[in-house]
Amino acid sequence: MGFDVHQLVEGRDLWIGGIKLEHTKGLLGHSDADVLIHAICDAILGAANMRDIGYHFPPKKGNEFENIDSKILLKRTVELVAEKGYSIGNIDSTICAERPKMNPRIQEMKECLASVMGIDMDDISIKATTTEKLGFTGREEGISAYAVVLLQKDS
Repeated sequence: MGFDVHQLVEGRDLWIGGIKLEHTKGLLGHSDADVLIHAICDAILGAANMRDIGYHFPPKKGNEFENIDSKILLKRTVELVAEKGYSIGNIDSTICAERPKMNPRIQEMKECLASVMGIDMDDISIKATTTEKLGFTGREEGISAYAVVLLQKDS
């Protein structure tokens, strides 16, 4: 199980699921702040009992991960669990945002993530929801994402 949240701010690009979305704000973070990829990375690492994304890719000022494309972190995460003998069975994820609407771009996100991880698109589920204008998401102060990953032990 993985979870991530980032604050929406002006002056940043909005990257979710490995693709750039047109929006008036972007997510604030040490990397490109791709909330969906970060949740997926945490779910993958957690399923392999390998701690979390911050442990493997620490957010320290001036390090190699500052402003990094989260697709690179995802690829490295898949490589890390492969070294431990695991491969991805499937991923189920949810993006929570009022705007922009995610549904028109979900297929593109799935294509991007499948390519990065070297898995079939049918093994990736991405859903989108709002919080009906409730909480920080509803006030459009941030975006969150959840992910659940099934890993397979390679024989």
